[in-house]
Amino acid sequence: MATKQIIIIMVLSVLAMLISAALYLLQRARRRRPEDYDLMEGHEFEYYCAELLERNGFREVKVTKGSGDYGIDILAEKDGVTYAIQCKCYGTPVGVKAVQEAYAGRDYYDRMVGAVLTNQYFTQPAAEAARKLKILLWDRGYLEEMAEGR
Repeated sequence: MATKQIIIIMVLSVLAMLISAALYLLQRARRRRPEDYDLMEGHEFEYYCAELLERNGFREVKVTKGSGDYGIDILAEKDGVTYAIQCKCYGTPVGVKAVQEAYAGRDYYDRMVGAVLTNQYFTQPAAEAARKLKILLWDRGYLEEMAEGR
């Protein structure tokens, strides 16, 4: 009788471990599928990014009006540093034009830091321009980290 109970306990333990493993793998698979932000239109993506910035410690986060924004979509502050952020929700890598917009918008809004935030990655020319113009490039990896709260 005791042997039968031990076997039942062992089977239940194995089942519990399998269920835990399955839930863990399901959660990881969800993180790796194309995110909802890949399906967003421009303004929707800007508001999504603004929300992420707020959840990650940015303050005074404001989405600009859209037209006549000098290439800047979000104004924000964190730890005493002011930011002018250009958002790009693309299906392809982001090029130099976005970096130029962030550069011009940073100065127009008199912000300390200019940044481009995207759901994609950046072309090599964009990375080179950003380095020379001192513009931060926040790519898909950074966006995913913010979404996960890291």
